[in-house]
Amino acid sequence: MSTAVPERPVEPKRPVELTAEPPGAGRGGGLGALAPSRPAMPRGIGWSVRWIAALTVCQATLMVGLGLLITGPARHLWPLTAEDGVNEAFVRLRTGTLTTLSSVASEAGNTGTVIGVTLASCLALVLLPRLPMWRQAVFLAVAVSLQSLVFLVITVAVDRHRPEVHRLDGSLPTSSYTSGHTGAATAIYGGLALLALSRLRGPWRTVVACLLCVLPLLVGLARLYRGMHHPTDVMGGLVNGTLSLLIARRALLADGAVAAPPASASTPTAASTPTAGPSRPVAPGRTAVVFNPTVTDEAGRDALRRVLEHHGHTAPVFVETTAEDPGGGQTARAVRDGAALVVVCGGDGTLRAAAESLAGTDVPLALVPCGTGNLLARNLGLPLAPADALDAALRGTPHRIDLGRIEGDGLPSTYFAAMAGAGLDAATMRRANANDRAKAVFGWPTYVLAVLRELRTPRTGVSVRLDGAPALRRTARMVLVGNIGTVQGGVTLLPEARADDGRLDLLVLDPRGIGGWLSALWTLLRGGTTAAREGGEGGAPVEFFTFRRADITFDTELPRELDGDPVTAGRHLTAEVAPGALTVLLPTREQ
Repeated sequence: MSTAVPERPVEPKRPVELTAEPPGAGRGGGLGALAPSRPAMPRGIGWSVRWIAALTVCQATLMVGLGLLITGPARHLWPLTAEDGVNEAFVRLRTGTLTTLSSVASEAGNTGTVIGVTLASCLALVLLPRLPMWRQAVFLAVAVSLQSLVFLVITVAVDRHRPEVHRLDGSLPTSSYTSGHTGAATAIYGGLALLALSRLRGPWRTVVACLLCVLPLLVGLARLYRGMHHPTDVMGGLVNGTLSLLIARRALLADGAVAAPPASASTPTAASTPTAGPSRPVAPGRTAVVFNPTVTDEAGRDALRRVLEHHGHTAPVFVETTAEDPGGGQTARAVRDGAALVVVCGGDGTLRAAAESLAGTDVPLALVPCGTGNLLARNLGLPLAPADALDAALRGTPHRIDLGRIEGDGLPSTYFAAMAGAGLDAATMRRANANDRAKAVFGWPTYVLAVLRELRTPRTGVSVRLDGAPALRRTARMVLVGNIGTVQGGVTLLPEARADDGRLDLLVLDPRGIGGWLSALWTLLRGGTTAAREGGEGGAPVEFFTFRRADITFDTELPRELDGDPVTAGRHLTAEVAPGALTVLLPTREQ
């Protein structure tokens, strides 16, 4: 690494309240397209999705944390020590009549029943009223779905045995915490109760709402009676279902929130019908399309070919990546053969390999996100639909963005476009990438499940030397170097990171205990605008830095990753920015 950088003292970046700035303002200036201001999002569909995603992560974290507390440090404390006695008392109360009634009540929270009631209710809300209640139908569906999603996360992260009593029902080999029947019943019947209070008139609305609210309690009692759950499992189900209702209600039923029906199928999209008058930011010539065949099928390639031909790029050459060569060799050959444009269709790994070969050249890259993460595409404001992204890029103009260059023990010097790190994030990527089927089916939520499984990643000591300043000593569970700041789900990990500011950004994550994790999560969900600091040298759950060159040394060997791909573990990383190393076609933004 030969870049000479003048020394300057570096201190942690103190989180500050972000203010709206003109595009391109702030650190490093640069492209307006890459440094937009951050105004409050209007309460439309985008606002609702972001609100739901952020709070669902908080909900899952809270529920998992409570479960780990119940099964860990608090399991020998009262009232948890009294739970076995409660379960045994229910067994002693069993009679034929009560067993029959408990079976009926338990069935009200069964998966099949809840799905059936949800579908029937949503159809009734859309079809029966004179004006379809789309928002209310979406509210019910989202509330039940959120409860189910968080329940699945909990059962993966928390392992709790069912009560040691005679159980009246068979059960799947899942954790006893939380009660899925109770949580699902709370979400659907509680949601119907809220709609009854808001839509019905007269005294009956209170009666109907109360009867609906009683149903989840009866389901919970039935699950206790039948020996299927501990009392805290039922309470956890009630809390989980209630939180899902509150999140869905706030996002979808509050004034100004929107949950509109989908657009008509006859409405043309940019992917199917590009608008007239394409611009020509790149003179049509030899065009190479480097694509990952595992995420780009023949129909996808045909759609890209039509968009290219519409913009004057005739006879594009499509080249597959392979397991041995994920895109670097193909891109290098395209440049040697005189390509005027390289289109990269794949995920962050494919992009990183192509960027390695394009760095320092004047050949522009058109990025087509086709993978699971697509972090750079998200941060550059490209559409995530492949044909839409290509059409938007070809209508745009070339811009130079930075790359990061990193090396370490056992890691040869290489570029990265989005992020690189060691510790928790690398362990998460390793676990998520080990299950390609889950990634293909669930997409980016796979990473959420993976990070919950890796939360116990131990902390280690780390020495951080930035731009030649004296080394800083910290402990950390994760160290993340970023060229961009936002990851899946709209969570901002590095609030001041921009891809064209001539700097890289550093996140040091070191939460301690449940309070530290909650503080760190709140800081990150707020976009890094606040941080709970414990005083002294370091000690905060989250710290941010900026730099041009960083030397990072860990006390123990840690897993490492580059743009989401696990690489060899090690104890040392040296990272520096390569300013303006990559030329990318980006949509033109209104100023």
